[in-house]
Amino acid sequence: MIIRHMTTTSDLHVVDTRPLVPPALLHRDLPIDDEALETVSSSRRRIQAILRGEDKRLLVIVGPCSVHDVDAAKDYAEQLHNLRHLYSSQLEIVMRVYFEKPRTTVGWKGLINDPHLDGSYDINTGLRRARTLLLHLAREGMPSATELLDPVVPQYIADLISWTAIGARTTESQTHREMASGLSMPIGYKNGTDGTATIAINAMQAASKPHHFLGINKDGHASIVTTTGNPDGHLVLRGGKSGTNYHEEAVCQVSQELAKVSLPQKLMIDCSHGNSNKDFKRQSDVLKEVSSQIINGSNNIMGVMLESHLVEGNQSIPRDLSTLVYGQSITDACIDIETTASLLEELASSVTSSGVS
Repeated sequence: MIIRHMTTTSDLHVVDTRPLVPPALLHRDLPIDDEALETVSSSRRRIQAILRGEDKRLLVIVGPCSVHDVDAAKDYAEQLHNLRHLYSSQLEIVMRVYFEKPRTTVGWKGLINDPHLDGSYDINTGLRRARTLLLHLAREGMPSATELLDPVVPQYIADLISWTAIGARTTESQTHREMASGLSMPIGYKNGTDGTATIAINAMQAASKPHHFLGINKDGHASIVTTTGNPDGHLVLRGGKSGTNYHEEAVCQVSQELAKVSLPQKLMIDCSHGNSNKDFKRQSDVLKEVSSQIINGSNNIMGVMLESHLVEGNQSIPRDLSTLVYGQSITDACIDIETTASLLEELASSVTSSGVS
């Protein structure tokens, strides 16, 4: 009997590795300028003030479920910018600019991972497109929000982000809590997919503390990262398997849970996902309920999230990419920009009615 021995024990399931552009090189090619810096810095300060109760307006994170077409994102931003200016006394509107998509099983993972929508996974191009878009938006005065999924990505784009989400699937992850502890912007932690807030509350506590962990520096070198902790965290209620959690009773209950552990009681309502039972049109119902709570004097809601694009609904990625509907999501279905404008008008009116001018 002949016994055959393995000649290696590493990379048994790896077929390719490609060099990743160092963050410093991308920053050198696409540097943040004074105009963009002012947009990011000032919007972060305003969001912090809303979290601390110093600014009585509402934070609104609104935009496509994910960005797959940079030109459509720019067109959307131009229309949203007009609404941002119109309702600036009541709302701090920040565009949702998501480049990474967590998947329950498999699927398109976002612009950074697969910018050509063809399975070529040209991540270097994806990072460049993402930073280019964020820089354009910041120069135009439109602050950006995103979800940070891969812990390497912040080195490439985080300086251009005003608000970040840690998603329902990653809030429990130690890696993401450590990453969040070193990020420079306010962060919203979504409740777990089961609908309960305990995991997100634990994440808020963990990320507010200092950490030491493995990461990369601006030159792309493996590094030991030491953080101070991020004090600007808040909870995002997005519903879950146990049902919706945007109604007044749920908001009050979660606020009490936050108070018990001495965390800020102000939270955000995600009008999509579990709260809309994955029906994009029901986002309107959720926002109307939130507006009613604001009018009735709720002090616990500091903001909302909406999934919105130029065209309502969604579409699958076709074999022939030229047949893609311009301005329509290829991930979760969205409301259109006209519906968005109507909902933002209603939300702004509710803030005015509550006494904010």
